Amino acid sequence: MHIPPFENANKAIIDTDDTRVPLNYFNIVKLTRGQAFEYSVPGYETAIVPATGSVDVTVEGVSFDKLGNRGDDVWDGEPEGVYVPTGARAQMVCVSDAAEVFIAGAKYDKVLEPFDVRTADIDLVQYGSDDTKTHRKIKHILGTKYHDKVGRLLVSELFTVGQGGWSGFPPHKHDTDRLPEETRHDETYNFRFRPNNGFGMQLVQREDGKVGDAYHIVDGSTIVLDKGYHPCVVAPGYEMYYFTILGGLSQRSLVQFFQPDHAWQIETIPGIKDMIAKFK
Repeated sequence: MHIPPFENANKAIIDTDDTRVPLNYFNIVKLTRGQAFEYSVPGYETAIVPATGSVDVTVEGVSFDKLGNRGDDVWDGEPEGVYVPTGARAQMVCVSDAAEVFIAGAKYDKVLEPFDVRTADIDLVQYGSDDTKTHRKIKHILGTKYHDKVGRLLVSELFTVGQGGWSGFPPHKHDTDRLPEETRHDETYNFRFRPNNGFGMQLVQREDGKVGDAYHIVDGSTIVLDKGYHPCVVAPGYEMYYFTILGGLSQRSLVQFFQPDHAWQIETIPGIKDMIAKFK
């Protein structure tokens, strides 16, 4: 479930058909000015999202210049992305001093058209409150605006607002296709903290009424979620960010099932119903 930070040398952290989350793909690519990286992922649609720095992107001859406008960390500016169709060949070239780039993917068999998502096109949701310890922002890169242009891939950035607090609360899961109550979506996170020596905890409860597992997450941790209820929390004095990849088994729209013992708290958290509706 927890993959500690490591130097992946631009090789996939979650490769195709990973037994844990077969619907997801995830890579982190690090480049310096002028360096290039090229890839193709058969059977998976992907998105290129710079965490820091800027890259020029070409997808099967279609160019998207200067993608990304951040400085040294994910808090320094707004996200941007490029959608890469299933199996398409994509190249990125670093046009800043350095760039760290996320590649997110979901299994999908149809081939669509590439497009870019710029800062002005991001779907922003802010919900929760300091009183309920659930205050956060979600920046949907492939959100509701692009529902008809993407197959099964949802890509977002989630930020805690202030210092300390819960995310993914009330506990919820999405591991079984049983509409209208729930959909199966494999999920992968990559965490960052400010200051970067911060930490948090990812909880996973696989069965109702039974004790679950807790994972100590730090700057650069990757979490893969195949099933179970999965809230997370950041320690006081730190801000938490996580890059989120969702890949659906049968549809793109996410339907979350909230743990019955705690679902009543949906009514106590400001704006959470709007947040739920935006995962489409």
